[in-house]
Amino acid sequence: MSRERPAPPLPEPLRSLVDAHTHLDACGAVDAASVATILDRAESVGVGRVVTVADDLDAARFAVDAAHWDPRVWAATAIHPTRANVLDDAVKAEIERLSADPRVVAIGETGLDYYWPGKLEGCATAREQHDGFRWHIDLAKRLGKPLMIHNREADDDLLAVLKAEGAPETVIFHCFSSGPEMARACIDAGYVLSLSGTVSFKNAHALREAAVLIPSDQLLVETDAPFLTPHPFRGAPNESYCLPYTARALAEIRGEDPVELAGHVTANAERVYSLV
Repeated sequence: MSRERPAPPLPEPLRSLVDAHTHLDACGAVDAASVATILDRAESVGVGRVVTVADDLDAARFAVDAAHWDPRVWAATAIHPTRANVLDDAVKAEIERLSADPRVVAIGETGLDYYWPGKLEGCATAREQHDGFRWHIDLAKRLGKPLMIHNREADDDLLAVLKAEGAPETVIFHCFSSGPEMARACIDAGYVLSLSGTVSFKNAHALREAAVLIPSDQLLVETDAPFLTPHPFRGAPNESYCLPYTARALAEIRGEDPVELAGHVTANAERVYSLV
């Protein structure tokens, strides 16, 4: 992501959206005031609630704090698969403690990432990722919370691990980026697919084919901010206020009215995350 491009302008409001996956800390939030600034900007275009997601222990602590600072914020806590090699007993105990907080609505993001091993110094091996993924699956089931999946180039193995371990009642594939075959497998398993700005990319042909297959009650939308800013602002910093751009692009791909799609994905987020 380039920081040289200016931030996108505020989109036309699309009411009552929930950003199903963002990273407020990576967007620059450090305290209650900066969290409120980001949420005020989002709320001005109809994005009234967000789930801020952890990828390491510090981020998990921040996510829980942010969810207590602002009632518009909810949290998801886990150790990212590329960092699964830090999951010793002390880290597991702290993640479990944080995850039990009532403001934590999912265990995530966890899963498998086969892109970074061998490219990123210190990245967890595939074996370490599998072990960490299984631990997070068990944690989600013990706490009765949804499991939020990160998947990069690991379609078959992810599905195999979920089947072998027994998936939690609710599984969310965050930033679903695979094609129609994977989409059908997830849909048949009852998993929820969350789409980000990547669905608006003109070269995302397989993903766009998959997007039209997802039943309305298994669909979420997210920013994954500050990453994956939707077209035509790709490469600019992303933030929750940009979610209406993705929702409108998705509605166009699916041949739906944006307001109706917004209603569906908001109801889904409320149900999936038990937002009250």
